[in-house]
Amino acid sequence: MKHSLLSTTLALFIGLTALPLSAKTANTENWDYLQPNREQVVASLNVLELLKRHHYSKPPLNDERSAKIYQGYLKMLDPARSYFTAADIAEFDQWRTQFDDLLKSGNLEPGFAIYKRHLERLQGRLQFALDMLDKGVDKIDFSTDESLLIDRENAPWAKDIAELDDLWRKRVKDEVLRLKIAGKEPKAIQELLTKRYQNQLSRLQQTRGEDIFQTYINAFAMSYDPHTTYLSPDNAENFDINMSLSLEGIGAVLQNDNEYVKVVRLVPAGPAEKSKQIAPADKIIAVAQGDEELVDVIGWRLDEVVKLIRGPKGSKVRLEVIPASNAPNDQTSKVVSITREAVKLEEQAAKKSILELNHEGRDYKLGVIEIPAFYLDFKAFRAGDPEYKSTTRDVRRLLSELKKEKVDGVVIDLRNNGGGSLQEATELTGLFIDQGPTVLVRNSDGRVDVLADEDRGTFYNGPMAVLVNRLSASASEIFAGAMQDYHRALILGGQTFGKGTVQTIQPLNHGELKLTLAKFYRVSGQSTQHQGVIPDIQYPDSMDTKEIGESALPEALPWDSISPAIRPAQDPIKPFLAQLQARYDSRTAKNPDFTFTRQRQALAQKLMGETSVTLNETKRRARQAEIETLQLAIENSRRQAKGEAPLSELKQEDEDNLASEEGKPSAQDDAFLAESGHILIDYLGLNTALAKQ
Repeated sequence: MKHSLLSTTLALFIGLTALPLSAKTANTENWDYLQPNREQVVASLNVLELLKRHHYSKPPLNDERSAKIYQGYLKMLDPARSYFTAADIAEFDQWRTQFDDLLKSGNLEPGFAIYKRHLERLQGRLQFALDMLDKGVDKIDFSTDESLLIDRENAPWAKDIAELDDLWRKRVKDEVLRLKIAGKEPKAIQELLTKRYQNQLSRLQQTRGEDIFQTYINAFAMSYDPHTTYLSPDNAENFDINMSLSLEGIGAVLQNDNEYVKVVRLVPAGPAEKSKQIAPADKIIAVAQGDEELVDVIGWRLDEVVKLIRGPKGSKVRLEVIPASNAPNDQTSKVVSITREAVKLEEQAAKKSILELNHEGRDYKLGVIEIPAFYLDFKAFRAGDPEYKSTTRDVRRLLSELKKEKVDGVVIDLRNNGGGSLQEATELTGLFIDQGPTVLVRNSDGRVDVLADEDRGTFYNGPMAVLVNRLSASASEIFAGAMQDYHRALILGGQTFGKGTVQTIQPLNHGELKLTLAKFYRVSGQSTQHQGVIPDIQYPDSMDTKEIGESALPEALPWDSISPAIRPAQDPIKPFLAQLQARYDSRTAKNPDFTFTRQRQALAQKLMGETSVTLNETKRRARQAEIETLQLAIENSRRQAKGEAPLSELKQEDEDNLASEEGKPSAQDDAFLAESGHILIDYLGLNTALAKQ
């Protein structure tokens, strides 16, 4: 048995914690009833002590940390700088360098005061929007030539309420125009937006002191790193439910993105992933139970949306989503229906397929092993069941089968694998190396634990490539990093997620603290944190790495390195990398799928650079048509190159994709997988040629 670490408490988390829970209705709109209580004061002091003693980096709690807490808190409450005024900020600035001293003394009052001002301003903005809508959306003039700044992260604070009014006039106008261009009638737009703002106002009046406490303490905890988070008693219970999978859902990791809830990743073999109708970075804007009416959830807190999506196994949930593939200002949505179910271990199991390629006139047969997650049936393992299920046992069996089929090499597919069991990452590495360290874990006291493969011999020593992408995280990065450091495999694909930290749960007198207490390092001494694993040959990204990944999270711990655990061996791959890159470039220059991915990503980056939108309907429609024409041209270029019929409109693409997705595409039809095979065969040929010299 290989070394394990802190039993199962060191799960490799990549999700963000939920935001404050909804509350029981308060009978007053006066926020004075919201005051910190003794339990919260004690909990804040406990959090402070745990961070001081056990957080991985142990930064000092001083004026510099106070400023980080302050900025983080303001960003949580008003990320688009559309609620507070410059006068509010000037008032709050008195505490900018005092949060360290306030927290040390257990004084939560300033945190509560800022939040209550936020409630006051938010209530005013919602009422302003409702008053504007009450005059009728058909009265809004879309012929004037004005614009709205949409990237407001660093915008100046509004100098007064009048300036906020003008900003919100434009915001409401923009929302109406987006829905109008998406095809909704004025009456439907008015009803939808009025209901949305009324619901937000109603939930606002249900705020509890617990909501404020959790948000404020999270601004403190997350100033250390994005995975150190406070869970209120209710949210701690929800977290336990999530970990035990005792409630069913759709199998998606979600997070807040300003007023939207965004899909971060899909759980392998989960209902959402199997539906083929949802993708990372899609925004969920409405939820319905079965055939009931859709409930608009824009502006809702993350935990509230999660509660709506959860439900009994076998029940149906409908989601209205804005696809990530839309242009930034395209609000066109689609409704998808998903049946809730538990993710079965056997459905997440590693699977094999055969990739048959003709390469430079010769036929090759490669084995492909897809690993959706690093799984281990802990219950069966602890019970001593000799047939317990695990990633390593399944891959060993699949490799045996592929050996019998006399494959020329193997591709391990870790795309979208978000991690799992650290023990399995170590044991899987052991199948491909002849004994040695697999990963290093540096603790907060500076001690480095070395996890190792202790079994002599290599189960598979044939040619090998590992395919990764931006959603390959944690345990996937540990395995891919080890394969790269031991020069055991070519690493191909996209830069991985960069989640290289370890969390544990610490119970408090009131709630729990999820605490970062260690960091992973590869056997080369390089961290997997922030930077992830850089492939030997990089494929074009199909998703925006600025939006998804550890480096996209605020206060993410940095990349660094420590002393290596192995002596650098001669790298058999490096001498051929330039030739492999050149052949890859030549082969994919006109490959329809690679060209499509590059063009789509280039267009997306260009559009993301647009920081404002016109509120003139004619110009807005013209710009929307221009973008859709560009997107359609890119799609039809790909189709033409593959001998497929062109589309007349983009909506037809969704229908065609859904109709063709009866199952996963074959290995031969997956352009990125097929190219991985060609690169591996190139390497085989170059290596063989060198050996003959």
